[in-house]
Amino acid sequence: MRVLAISQPMKHARLAPAVIGLVLCAGCDGMLSRQDDPLQLKMQEVDNRLVRVERLVSNEGLVNLMSQLDAIRKDVQSLRNDVETLQYQVEQSNGRQRERYLDIDRRLQAIEQANAQRTVFDGGSLSPGQLPVPGGTDRANYQAAFELLKQGRYDQAAIALQQFMVAFPASELSDNAQYWLAETQYVTQQYKAALPAFQIVLDRYPDSRKIPDALLKIGYCNYELKRMGAAEKALKTVVADYPETTAARLASQRLDRIKSEPR
Repeated sequence: MRVLAISQPMKHARLAPAVIGLVLCAGCDGMLSRQDDPLQLKMQEVDNRLVRVERLVSNEGLVNLMSQLDAIRKDVQSLRNDVETLQYQVEQSNGRQRERYLDIDRRLQAIEQANAQRTVFDGGSLSPGQLPVPGGTDRANYQAAFELLKQGRYDQAAIALQQFMVAFPASELSDNAQYWLAETQYVTQQYKAALPAFQIVLDRYPDSRKIPDALLKIGYCNYELKRMGAAEKALKTVVADYPETTAARLASQRLDRIKSEPR
């Protein structure tokens, strides 16, 4: 009995290390199974692939968006180019239309002047109150009257100029027409009639470029009428007020002539 009692503890002592080893091995086997579990590894791989796919999809969406924006920019630029082309074409068309208008206007003026020459200059005559170019513009009628004056047809020129001023009272050529009307009387030695006609240029058109010439002719008319005091006054005014003009030079010459003549 004593031998048996002693052998049991010794048997248990020999079993204890083996049991502990089995427990530790079992723990190690558990840990290895969690880390190396094929299911866990497969799930991790799927998770990684999903992350990569999400990133790829996100990048492709951004690329598509950028492509769309680039296409929109190209469309806008194309539209801008089309607009600029249309604007240029419109400007060119307007320019051509203006040129055509000016060309037509020049042709009409030439026709009007030609008609005036045919109806008035080729042996025709004007009646009081008749325009040289009936229905024509103020410029066409003025030019026709001036041509009559240059041809020495003073009576016809006077009629044309008088009717011009009646028909076109607001024309910018009215001051010239009045001056040449007075000139038709001066060259025909109608000094008494020419004198007030030249004075109308001074009174009615104070800003006219014909003022120096009208003053000169007033001096001439008074000279011819033997009104030397009035003649000298008008001529001296021309010299003093318009010194750099042809009228001033002619006025000086007439003043010298007056001085040299006996009184």
